[in-house]
Amino acid sequence: MSGRDPLCSSRRVRRGAALTLVFAGVLATGAVTGAFPGPGAPQRRAAATPADPAARHEAVRRAAAEALADGKSPMEAAERAVSRSGDRWAAVYSEGEYEEFQDALDGRYTGVGLWARQEADGGIEVTRVRSGSPAAEAGIRAGDRLRSVDGRETDGRPVTEVIALLRGDAPGDGAADAPAGTTVTLGLARGRRTWTKTLHRARLSTDPVTVRRLPGGVSVLKVSAFTKGSAGAVRAALRAAPAGGRTVLDLRGNSGGLVTEARATASAFLDGGLVATYDVDGVQRALHADPGGDTTRPLVVLVDGGTMSAAELLTGALQDRGRAVVIGSRTFGKGSVQMPTKLPDGSVAELTVGHYRTPSGRAVDGRGITPDLEAGPEQALPRAETVLTGLGDPS
Repeated sequence: MSGRDPLCSSRRVRRGAALTLVFAGVLATGAVTGAFPGPGAPQRRAAATPADPAARHEAVRRAAAEALADGKSPMEAAERAVSRSGDRWAAVYSEGEYEEFQDALDGRYTGVGLWARQEADGGIEVTRVRSGSPAAEAGIRAGDRLRSVDGRETDGRPVTEVIALLRGDAPGDGAADAPAGTTVTLGLARGRRTWTKTLHRARLSTDPVTVRRLPGGVSVLKVSAFTKGSAGAVRAALRAAPAGGRTVLDLRGNSGGLVTEARATASAFLDGGLVATYDVDGVQRALHADPGGDTTRPLVVLVDGGTMSAAELLTGALQDRGRAVVIGSRTFGKGSVQMPTKLPDGSVAELTVGHYRTPSGRAVDGRGITPDLEAGPEQALPRAETVLTGLGDPS
């Protein structure tokens, strides 16, 4: 899928760990981010040093509680404490933002149902319109130009900001997106025709997996994010693929998501075995694939600098296990684990509590994953087709 998935917004890009849809609490419990123990649960403690995750969580909670007692903003105090901690992936969310974030992990968002990308001249082009969405019902089509959102010109704006405006999240305000039913007025162009249209935002679900069939029995599975159901969609696509076919798993631009879904996706291509190891507050754990995956179908994984977090975990597993050839450019390098803490005003702070490694023990955080074959954006898929031809008949 070209362009930006509307699941992402500039607020998430600004919000540290949210940039990756967070590796987070799903590791320990298989649930969404909020499944880690809250502030009232027992915590493992070691010597209280600035590097100790428990001590840093306590410092943020204390700052928020003191601000609340003084009649000040607990969230702002928490943000200052997080900034002082030096935690690269730390983030603080308002209560509404965090609820919206969890909805995103569930594959739901509020918007109008269009995808967009920035053209070479700085203009914003609609690349896809979701069937049945407000945008589709308004007659907007792929190829239309988006000239403005609520009177704000879009030319020259990053796509992330444009998507944020569509969802009602004004860049820089840190607020949750506007609720379903609110209106947004779009300025549009198609050829020489220009017009405006007012749409009502709606609750929509994402399409985390899209499938293309190429000549020669090659199936391209594009996974844009690991939201709920993405692994099942991958398995369904594999079942529907031609017998004896070959697969390209396109993880370019995949910002991560639920690690349970990434692990289950690994299980579709592996017959059990190690997917990753990770630590939480110094306690070592491991993730394993389920048995029974397809280990014979030739597989190439496409990655780039936008491949992050859970997508890097999956890539590292398939590469280390010798299951796939990885093609593209070095991945982002987000291999850390966040744990959320609820603050007195309902806001939530997330701080890094550990890191994960690939099956061979490679650290990902700050390093990324180096592909087996380097290829630019335009060359990656043709290179994948060539490599798949060389991998031979899976039978």
